[in-house]
Amino acid sequence: MQKLVYTDIKATFGLSAQPAVRVIEKTVDAYAALQTNLTAGNLGKPGSKRWLKATGTPITFRPEAAQPFDDRCLSWQHDARTVSIWTVQGWLKNLGYTGHADQLKTLVQYRRGESDLICRGGRWYLIAICEVPDPEAPAAALAWGEGGCDPWPSCRRGQSEARRSVNDRAHKLGRSRPRR
Repeated sequence: MQKLVYTDIKATFGLSAQPAVRVIEKTVDAYAALQTNLTAGNLGKPGSKRWLKATGTPITFRPEAAQPFDDRCLSWQHDARTVSIWTVQGWLKNLGYTGHADQLKTLVQYRRGESDLICRGGRWYLIAICEVPDPEAPAAALAWGEGGCDPWPSCRRGQSEARRSVNDRAHKLGRSRPRR
């Protein structure tokens, strides 16, 4: 699809390379979603009123729909807490942003990939994607008799269930239970 329409879209709408690619990508994704819904029968049987409406109407996008921006069309200046965004009229520079101190720290450390520009209620929001790594799983406290504790119950009642529970947990953690 990109090979067919890329040059025309750039020329017709005055877009630079990256926004033209994003427009094509968004359109292809929308038609792929439509085809998936048609194939799954989510829009009724072929020939039904709902199916005909979905297939007979071109896909359009709401003016307030989110617009994706990547680092080629978006520039973050974290120290100044500003961002610059490429538009068809040129770069909008030094647009301020704010947030809680923890959010700003996360933004600086973990922001990756695309950000979405959204207009809601006449206000503009730039939603940044932050890929925060999963925290390390804490080591099991007092596992396998640490701290002088015997992990096996001393009474007979419930002993097999407790042993099975500990063995299952050890298996999930990739450990083997110590032998007595």
